[in-house]
Amino acid sequence: MDPGALAGPGRSGASSAVVGTVADLAARGAASALAGPTVPGAARPADAGVSAHQDRPAGRPRTHGFAAAAAPARFVALGDSLSEGVGDRVAGGWRGWAALLAQGLGPSGEGVAFTNLAVSGAQSQDVLETQLPAALALRPHVASVVVGVNDTLRRTFDIGQLARRLDRVCRELVQGGAVVLTACLPDPGRMLGLPGPLARPLARRQRAVNAVVHALSERYDAVHLHLDGPRWTDDRALWSADRLHPGERGHRAVAGAFHRLLKQRGLALGPAPAPEPEQPPPTRTDAVLWLATAGTAWVVRRCGDLLPQLLGLAAAELRHSATGTGDLLDARAERALGRALRTMAGPATPAELRPAGRTPGDGRAPTPAPPPPRPEAPGTPRAEALR
Repeated sequence: MDPGALAGPGRSGASSAVVGTVADLAARGAASALAGPTVPGAARPADAGVSAHQDRPAGRPRTHGFAAAAAPARFVALGDSLSEGVGDRVAGGWRGWAALLAQGLGPSGEGVAFTNLAVSGAQSQDVLETQLPAALALRPHVASVVVGVNDTLRRTFDIGQLARRLDRVCRELVQGGAVVLTACLPDPGRMLGLPGPLARPLARRQRAVNAVVHALSERYDAVHLHLDGPRWTDDRALWSADRLHPGERGHRAVAGAFHRLLKQRGLALGPAPAPEPEQPPPTRTDAVLWLATAGTAWVVRRCGDLLPQLLGLAAAELRHSATGTGDLLDARAERALGRALRTMAGPATPAELRPAGRTPGDGRAPTPAPPPPRPEAPGTPRAEALR
């Protein structure tokens, strides 16, 4: 599949595992940095369908960081299992789209300091409270923030809280000088093939999350990738056996699409990741094995968390469907989303984008960036495929 096809036409209607826990990384103020080699012979994705919020407010620079970086450029990934790399296993650990993308960010022959802070099962609160401090300590030039699906799978889901958390994450990363990468994602009910009364509540939640991510992407001039369309969700070859995570081909497609968008901003200086996988695709046996192990364990955990509420939501769907008042549920979700979006209306102000400790015209040079952290050997996966 052409990576360029994964990026939508503007806004409409992980790597080898890091050694240690994210808490350890935050305490040390550093994490494992993987300087990826360039990828020879990588195919360049087509131009069609690629968009990256190109309409910037006047005075906003088009490029950041990489062109002016004296030391190796720094790329940090924040998020959940998608960015951790689940579905793309290499040498006993997860690699994923972010590590593949890192290999093509620096000029040919030069490495990029890449740190993957993403953890399987992470929600927006985990990204804000644990991953963000570790990321800010690394002073990244580029930082990806791809999270939200796990929030929709919890009974504590609150679109207003999620919006406030991600707003702060993006604001602080931009204030630190980073270009932020974001993505909207498919709803898990559709991917798992759940029946309508169970799938519709999850779809409503994911649509709300995607609307928030779209708004934040415009507010902070993020590089945004649309991964919720049928060209992504309907291509079975892109997905691993669990249907919730990309396989190697899917991770390569995501990396290639992000590379194209970053190249438009002058932030991808090396070749795009090769689109063809190096490992064989998952087999039917793989799917059965996943269901019997990780899949069953995931269902058991959700029986004590999501399932009771989801059954209640499904009962409400059936009641409203029987009385012809299903639109009331949509209207309730729209009102909650509207309240969340009003908290971030309009583009970010200069004060919100100004690095901490700086005032307009103070003439001070920014504090020199610390040297990139030293690479560490890849460890074992930090978490199972679904947590």
